Amino acid sequence: QVQLVESGGGLVQAGGSLRLSCAASGRTFSTNNMAWFRQAPGKEREFVAAIGWTSLTLYYSDSVKGRFTISRDNAKNTGYLQMDSLKPEDTAVYYCATERTGRRLPKTSDDYDDWGQGIQVTVSS
Repeated sequence: QVQLVESGGGLVQAGGSLRLSCAASGRTFSTNNMAWFRQAPGKEREFVAAIGWTSLTLYYSDSVKGRFTISRDNAKNTGYLQMDSLKPEDTAVYYCATERTGRRLPKTSDDYDDWGQGIQVTVSS
């Protein structure tokens, strides 16, 4: 099992940038696939981006493609989400999650096993 802690959120103006980090504890992070999801008030949790454990496979939602970059450093047991050109509609609580088998890279939250507590990102207009 992996414990996940997000950091790096906050308040930023539209057009600005933030970098979220997801620090993992446990021995298996380096072989777990990882994703970021977000949930805005009154909305369902939605997929943002995913990265395979080798970093060779990346997926992005259409709403963030070209603006966000997902990455990971297995030596540091940490995943990242670089968010550029932020928009007010990016405002949400952001969660990192891992998929334990390392064989699937899904875009649905039900397929992920371990979750962080979430971190608020607020983009002002």
